[in-house]
Amino acid sequence: MSSNNDQVLPNEVKIKLEKPFEDERGGIQPLVDFTMKSCVLISSKKGTIRANHYHKTDWHFCYVLEGEIDYYHRKVGDKEAPKLEKIKKDELFFTPPMVEHAMVFHKDTSFLTLGGNSRVQAEYEADLVRIELVSPENVFK
Repeated sequence: MSSNNDQVLPNEVKIKLEKPFEDERGGIQPLVDFTMKSCVLISSKKGTIRANHYHKTDWHFCYVLEGEIDYYHRKVGDKEAPKLEKIKKDELFFTPPMVEHAMVFHKDTSFLTLGGNSRVQAEYEADLVRIELVSPENVFK
C-alpha cells in the first residue's frame, strides 16, 4: 500500500467490497472511507473510450452501476503492453497516481468516480497528462 495525505491507498486494481449491512429496510454497501474532494457520475456510450491519461497526484475509486468496463493500466514509463482488467456491474476498482489508464466501453455504462483531488476543470487538467494507451482500432476489432 502507498500513502497519500496520511491515507493508505490500495495497491490492487479490483477492491473487495465489505459485506453490506442489511436489515428489514434494505442494505447499505460500504464503498470508500477516504477523505476525497470529488464525486462524479459518468455515463459512457457503447463503442467509446475514456481516460487515456494519467494523474500526477490524483487517484480515484470507480464503482460500476450499470454495464462494464475494460480497464487498461500500467505504471508511467512502463513499455510493456498495458494490463487488462474486466470490471463488471457492482465492482469497485482503484487507480493510483502515476498509472496510465484507459477505459473501454463495449456497452452503455454508468459509474461513480470518487477522487482525491478536485474536479474543477482547471485543477483537474493541471494534474492530468494525456496519452494514447489504447486506440479504437486496437480495442474495437
